[in-house]
Amino acid sequence: MNNPSGHTSDFWESQKGSGNDLLEYVQSMSPETVSQLSRPVSSDVMQAMEHNVMGLLGGLPAQHFDISVTTSREHLGRLLASAMMSGYFLKGAEQRLAFEEAIMTTDPALDSE
Repeated sequence: MNNPSGHTSDFWESQKGSGNDLLEYVQSMSPETVSQLSRPVSSDVMQAMEHNVMGLLGGLPAQHFDISVTTSREHLGRLLASAMMSGYFLKGAEQRLAFEEAIMTTDPALDSE
């Protein structure tokens, strides 16, 4: 998170007085809630998130390369927002799949459709 120019972007300057609603919202959650929302139920979702983040950052294997990532605060914020949106989408898909599987196990007649 290094900003070589030493300048704060106009976006962050305009946000100083208004506060950060997302940060305040997350900080207001209990640690148990954050933990539950952060933990995927399936390993498939975990692998998809890892693949997504590696695609955004670059996928060089750490055992063969000494990798460091430098970015600005604004770009890191964008990366975080992208990861959160991907996680939100995958969590919804995971819940829908679990719901569909639960319905299929309770009503075998729906399986033939």
